Amino acid sequence: MAASLRLSLRHGRFWLSLAACMGLACLELMTCPSPAAACPFCSAAGQTLTREVDQASMVLFGSLTNAKLNAEAFDQGTTDLQIESIIKKNDILGDKKVVVLPRYVPADKDTKYLLFCDVYKGKIDPYRGIPVKGNSDIVKYLQGAIAVKDKNVPTRLRFFFDYLDNADLEVANDAYNEFAAADYKDYREMAKDLPPDKIAKWLQDPSTPYRHGLYASMLGHCGTAKHAEVLRKLLDDAQKQASAGLDGMLAGYIMLEPKEGWTYLKGILENSKKEFMVRYAGLRAVRFLWNSRPDIIPAVDLEAGVAALLDQSDIADLAIEDLRLHKCWKVCDHVLGLAAKKSHDIPIVRRYIVRYALSCPKPEAANFVDGMRKKDPEMVKDIEEFLKLENVAPAAKPIAAKKAT
Repeated sequence: MAASLRLSLRHGRFWLSLAACMGLACLELMTCPSPAAACPFCSAAGQTLTREVDQASMVLFGSLTNAKLNAEAFDQGTTDLQIESIIKKNDILGDKKVVVLPRYVPADKDTKYLLFCDVYKGKIDPYRGIPVKGNSDIVKYLQGAIAVKDKNVPTRLRFFFDYLDNADLEVANDAYNEFAAADYKDYREMAKDLPPDKIAKWLQDPSTPYRHGLYASMLGHCGTAKHAEVLRKLLDDAQKQASAGLDGMLAGYIMLEPKEGWTYLKGILENSKKEFMVRYAGLRAVRFLWNSRPDIIPAVDLEAGVAALLDQSDIADLAIEDLRLHKCWKVCDHVLGLAAKKSHDIPIVRRYIVRYALSCPKPEAANFVDGMRKKDPEMVKDIEEFLKLENVAPAAKPIAAKKAT
């Protein structure tokens, strides 16, 4: 599984191949503008319910009854929605307590629906329905979310925090998506006042899904030494190391125990026998410290940590690019020397070495580029063109996934 995931990452890297219709060689898309800021330890995607409510003309909640099938048109008919709550009203609703939907939906007495509607040519057009079972908090949740939607982001996120462990997965996942869409700086200060024991309990719960990175990073702000021990035990768990969120657990541990945490992370970066995904998570944790929390670990130590990856051919290209973006020119000789190593004789690694050399102001880098220009002028020219684009586009952040070799 690890091998297939690794392969998937490598093929997911940002390559752009163009047909040589004008006699040009295939070009590699080396960088792209940095994406919109988002939680560095979250993996959710898609719109939040709050955003969907904003975009809808009307949102209703209720039970379906009186479903009638049109015998002349297969699977068509009408169904009544008995309105129990109005999340977002439209003038077309008036004082109606029942809305006739132009759909045939067999009623289920144990299921209610959150219904998103457009209004088109004077008619209600339902376009999305979320089935809701049991005693869901979804109405209370959405009403609260709407009440805070115009407040500052930390205030909004504090509201969503209380729903992260909600029994209704639709609600819990949506609350998580709100954090996924937020920048780290938006929850950094708010996280200091969160309940650490509650977060630690979530982290230790085997049923907690894919959220260890976010929860651990929160714990790093509000926790104490005993919570650092919780994170250390999780980090030492082989199953947890192989799961998503390792980068956030490393970051959280370092925030609580900088010295011990950095020693632990450095040990991962220096160990080429560690699985690729484990070392990659370590690199992501360094990126977080470098970009968002430079107050914890000195930059010189972070540089040395990334440099430890240079001799590991499967991840060297990522390390080279991070060092270039942070203008770490002291390791110039080390980076350029990789070009002579058989283990690093890989197209993507060669290209990133050239990228580094083209950006580095040292004379030995210029000499290296001159030599590469004689060996492969087209490659050097292509990379120079992409670097020009980088200079006019928003600054690129360290790349986040492997490119194909």
